[in-house]
Amino acid sequence: MYYSKCSIFQKPLRQTRFIQCMYVVGFMDLFGVSMIIPLLSHHIKSLGASPTVAGIVGSTYGVLQLFSSTVVGSWSDVVGRRYSMLTCLLLSALGYALLGLSTSITLFVLARIPVGLFKHSLSICRALLSDLVTETERPLVMGHFNAASSVGFILGPVVGGYLTEHEGGFYTSSFVCGSIFLLNAGLVWMLPWSDTQNRTDANANSSSKAHEQRAKQNGLEGTNHVRGEEPEAGLLQPAWRQLSSVLFRIRAVASSDMWDVFLVRLLMAVAIMLYYSNFSLALEERFALKPKVTGYLISYSSTLGALAGCLVGPVTQLYHNDMPALLLHSTVLTCSLIFLYATAASVWQVLLTSTFFAISTTIGRTCITDLELRRGGTQASGTLIGAGQSVTAVGRVLAPLLSGLAQEVSPCGPPSLGVVLALAAVLLLLVRIPKWDSKGRAKNPKL
Repeated sequence: MYYSKCSIFQKPLRQTRFIQCMYVVGFMDLFGVSMIIPLLSHHIKSLGASPTVAGIVGSTYGVLQLFSSTVVGSWSDVVGRRYSMLTCLLLSALGYALLGLSTSITLFVLARIPVGLFKHSLSICRALLSDLVTETERPLVMGHFNAASSVGFILGPVVGGYLTEHEGGFYTSSFVCGSIFLLNAGLVWMLPWSDTQNRTDANANSSSKAHEQRAKQNGLEGTNHVRGEEPEAGLLQPAWRQLSSVLFRIRAVASSDMWDVFLVRLLMAVAIMLYYSNFSLALEERFALKPKVTGYLISYSSTLGALAGCLVGPVTQLYHNDMPALLLHSTVLTCSLIFLYATAASVWQVLLTSTFFAISTTIGRTCITDLELRRGGTQASGTLIGAGQSVTAVGRVLAPLLSGLAQEVSPCGPPSLGVVLALAAVLLLLVRIPKWDSKGRAKNPKL
């Protein structure tokens, strides 16, 4: 068994505590963010923005994330996880504090800029965790990290909603969110980073040849990143040298043989977003459900998604670490569930699909991230995870447009289109998986 021999709980106590602290960082990150997200549209309208202006302003964050995800991820490979994470947390805290001072549309847009550019602390956390653990441990650790983050995302709106009921509630929520990010930065600063250096060095020595071969196959050779507590190799370099290293990594990923994995991520991201895009409106029109009941259903699904993060490790063990097969099966299940939702004849069928949909999507997201790291190697894990987030950001731009067009046809239009895209992802996996080995790496990189 994979985890009986290499469980994270068998690590030295300080390393285990470090990983658990990363779970706390992930929880606090999404807890703070989810306090603000439900309030943004109402606040921008209260500032006098028209629906069109509100839409344009709302898209600012997504566009900035699209272009900054890969750059910041690659920068974390160059200067190290500690200093890049601290930078992201502090500048995000600044952005949310400015949001609490926004009394005009201009100030609101200015406040969203540092958040859009530097709100990548979760991606850097994932890259750091991939540095700390072995390949077989990674799905378990990533699943627990995603579960902790999801719990924060569930609890945050409750606190944000409570604060909003008081006078100046939005501004209070913004300052509380900024304070949470400052606390996160303090926690990251105080962590025992010297332990991460020992761990990552051990991982590098145990699998350096395999990583070098994999990186060479995928065009990522020479992208060894600077880990934990090695600022001299990256942080103290001149700015132009850091920029050159970042551009080299981005160019290596762009020219690598990983288009199939990124395309699957894009197709499934858009399909899942289409499933949720008009969820409340569709249930009201199809089954006359009240918004309150729909809210309970969404909370139920979100809670299951958080709990499903703890299932990733056991499920991966059940599949003997065969991530391509697990990704294929989770994608097929997700496609089937979207189809069942689109054709649901009763609320109970929607409840059933929501139950398994939360589980399948949680496992699928962990699988696709793990495959990206296996295909590219951990030498450029920050760049790879950042590139994956940029692909997802493209989906966030496309999904509202496709959803609007599909809703012109029918309330079931968005999930029906999601079925088509998920089916395309399944077909792509069926074509490409025979060209991968059991670890998800290309047998022949030229194929």
